[in-house]
Amino acid sequence: MSRDEKRSSMVNRRHLLQAGAAAAFAAPLGAIGAQALSLRAAPAIDFSEFPICRTASEAPALSGAPRKVKLSWNAGAVCLAPVPVAIDFGFFQKQNLDVELVNYSGSTDQLLEAIATGKSDAGLGMALRWLKPLEQGFDVKIAAGTHGGCMRVLTRTDSGIEKLADLKGKVVAVGEIAGPDKNFFAIQLAKLGVDPNADVDWRAYPGNLLNVAVEKKEVHAFLSSDPLAYLWLKDSTYKEIASNLDGEYREMACCILGLRGSLVREEPQVGRAITQALLDSAMFVRRTRRRRRPRSSPTRLNRQASGISRAWCATTPITTIQSAMC
Repeated sequence: MSRDEKRSSMVNRRHLLQAGAAAAFAAPLGAIGAQALSLRAAPAIDFSEFPICRTASEAPALSGAPRKVKLSWNAGAVCLAPVPVAIDFGFFQKQNLDVELVNYSGSTDQLLEAIATGKSDAGLGMALRWLKPLEQGFDVKIAAGTHGGCMRVLTRTDSGIEKLADLKGKVVAVGEIAGPDKNFFAIQLAKLGVDPNADVDWRAYPGNLLNVAVEKKEVHAFLSSDPLAYLWLKDSTYKEIASNLDGEYREMACCILGLRGSLVREEPQVGRAITQALLDSAMFVRRTRRRRRPRSSPTRLNRQASGISRAWCATTPITTIQSAMC
C-alpha cells in the first residue's frame, strides 16, 4: 500500500471512530428512521474458507414483496458498523428484507423484552450483557456472533503495570460495576489466580472521564471500550495491558445477534435471511479493513451448524449460551 493510501486509511478510520464516539453521547432515544433503499449492489462475499457459511449464503433469497423487519441496535456503538454497512451496500436488500432500524439506548432487559414481545424482530448487543436477562426466560434466540474485540485495559505508560496480573492490589476504574468489560476481565483475573473481588478495588466513573481518574492518580488503571479506548491509545500517555482479543479469545465473539423466538419458529427463513445479511456485512467490513489491521473479525466456526441458519455460531467463553441456530 502506498504512503498516501495508508494516510487515507488512517484518516477514514479516525473519522469513523470519532463519529462513533460523538454518536454515543448524542444519539437520541427511541426509533429513528427506516431503511433507505440502497443504490449499491451487495458485493460478492467469498465464503470458500467457511463451507458452512457458504451453504447458507447459497440459499435463495426470500420471495415475494420485501419482508419488513425491525432491527434494534445502538447507533453509537462503532463495533456494530456491519448494520449500517448492510443497508448502504445492499446486504439486506439482497436477502429481500426491508429493515427499519430502532436506535435503542435503554437497558438490556428492555431491549430483550422488546425483541421477545414483537416490538422488534432482532437485535444486536454484547454477550456478557445478555446472559443474565436471557436466564430469566426472554424468548430470544442467539443466532450468530458478529464481532470480536473492543474491550481494553489501559493504564499510564509510566505506571509500572505491564500485564493483567499486575492489577492485584490496585484500584481500577470502570464505567459500570456490572458492565461486560468488568465481568470479562474479572474472569481473566480469576484464571490468573487473582481474586477479582478481594484483590482489586473497582471504582465506577462516567465512561468519558475514566482517563481523568488516572490523571488525578485516583486509580491505577481503567477499563474502556472502543471507540474511546482506541482514541485514548493514540495519546502516548496511555498503553494497553490487556484486551478481549488476547489468547484464546482472539477468534471469539463478544457481540451477538438475537432473533425473536416466535420468528425463528414461525418464519425460519426470515431468521436465516437476517442472520445471513449481517454475516455477509461483517465479512465485508473485515475484508475491506484488513489492510488497516482491524480489531474486529467475525467469529470462528466452533461446532457443526444445523437447522435454519447454518451460520456462524456465537462463540463465547460462557457455555450457558444456547443458540437456536446451532
